[in-house]
Amino acid sequence: MTYETEQEVFWNGQFGDEYTDRNRGSHWVASNTALFARVLRQTVGIRSVNELGANIGLNLMALEKLLPGVELAGVEINRKAADELTTNLPAATVFRQTLLDFQPQRSWDLVFTKGVLIHINPEMLPVVYDLLYRCSVRYILLSEYYNPTPVEVAYRGHSKKLFKRDFAGEMLDRFTDLQLLDYGFVYHRDNNFRQDDMTWFLLEKSTRKDHARATP
Repeated sequence: MTYETEQEVFWNGQFGDEYTDRNRGSHWVASNTALFARVLRQTVGIRSVNELGANIGLNLMALEKLLPGVELAGVEINRKAADELTTNLPAATVFRQTLLDFQPQRSWDLVFTKGVLIHINPEMLPVVYDLLYRCSVRYILLSEYYNPTPVEVAYRGHSKKLFKRDFAGEMLDRFTDLQLLDYGFVYHRDNNFRQDDMTWFLLEKSTRKDHARATP
């Protein structure tokens, strides 16, 4: 596997392994279940889901509880995480590769990222935006760190590894048939279901036939 950016190398290596070791446990599945229960209130008919940047499957395990019988898939760059994802969700389809090379042969009812776009090289975000759009039949969920303007933040002593911006706003500008369906915030001091301080945005493709793409 070859990589175009330093961020891909970073997440496929030791730091990605250490992240996988840090982020595990039933408490995360519980918190994710609470989050996705809120997100799914505005959706109908979700029978298939693909997570771009799935790690070991903590988000997909929550969705499996909320959507019995749902068809699950995940794309994951880190080998250790992808192997655990396969073990945790043996019925799921796992694509062990970088998002920048992923060429889907199908689409899913819901496609989402959670704490992934913040780690993508900003110059490559249009590639991932287009991927999210292509992968989705109807719904796109972005759960990321929000900032009204692009900003880089030091991440565990590393530079150029975490970026905040208005990801959802950029997708809404890029694709004219997307609309904002719902949004919310999750807090690291929640009394029962703590998360990172993330803002989530649920987008929906219009039912119009003219799914025209806006000029970047």
